[in-house]
Amino acid sequence: MGEPVVEVHQLCKRYGERTVVDHVDLEIAAGEIVGLLGSNGAGKTTTVECISGLRRPDAGSVRVLGLDPQVDGSTLRTLVGSQLQDSALPDRLRVAEAIELFRDPRIQGSRAAVDGLLVAFGLAEHRRRAFSALSGGQRQRLFLVLALLNRPRLVILDELTQGLDPAARRDVWDAIRSLRDGGTTVLLVTHYMDEAEALCDRVAVMHGGRVLDVGTPARLVDRHAPWATVRFDMTAGGVPIDCLRAVEGVSYVRQAGAQVEVRGDRQMIAHLCCALVRGGEVPADLSVVMPDLEEAVIALLAGSDERALEPTGGAR
Repeated sequence: MGEPVVEVHQLCKRYGERTVVDHVDLEIAAGEIVGLLGSNGAGKTTTVECISGLRRPDAGSVRVLGLDPQVDGSTLRTLVGSQLQDSALPDRLRVAEAIELFRDPRIQGSRAAVDGLLVAFGLAEHRRRAFSALSGGQRQRLFLVLALLNRPRLVILDELTQGLDPAARRDVWDAIRSLRDGGTTVLLVTHYMDEAEALCDRVAVMHGGRVLDVGTPARLVDRHAPWATVRFDMTAGGVPIDCLRAVEGVSYVRQAGAQVEVRGDRQMIAHLCCALVRGGEVPADLSVVMPDLEEAVIALLAGSDERALEPTGGAR
């Protein structure tokens, strides 16, 4: 990885007696897209608010581009672009006025860059429209333009495609990839697992204020959902179900009429196919379903909840 752009060490944030961020460690290298995943209340938004300087941590440290967001906020505002979940603008402010309010005139070619962003996000025809007259999706796209227009070195995006239609989501994804390819670092908070899988170089899964695991989407799938599912139609008098259950690596077999579903580890696929062929069964409709990031995250969160319920032991 490149030089760290974001360094979070043992970050804690509490509201009264409630701890919402609990000793979080996170490092993001230059040019990475890193996703924060987790259910509502996991601590994702509070974490990015501490990183962006909007919240003061109760413990731990945060460094962004080597600077402390609480001390060097004015400097970081020229280097970091943010689109946060609860962003808002005055109702009467027009799109063009918002652009001029946030645009840094010292950046060479910024007007041309703004024009390109407005076209890319479908707002070029809405320059004179007031914020209150924009649809939810148009407001979301405007906040993205404002986050990107000054060519920041780090972009923080919280639920960036919420409220966008599928085509607009894909356009935003392409824009984020272009940012990364140009060297911009992206911290992305999302509930959409397909979005994280499509965009992120690494993801961090949060639950109960803690980071449970960090890795590439593929690595997390391998660690937390290391199974495969095979489905096919069995002919009458085919391989007995008990024989399928005895195949190496099989964890369960289900049958509903002619449809058979077999689940097991990844190596099970080859052993199962060999058993079918030896038994004279060569299904024409055999399909293999591999788990995705969503299944891995669900398994990780479920395992975390189970561990939290385990007894910690009593006095000896």
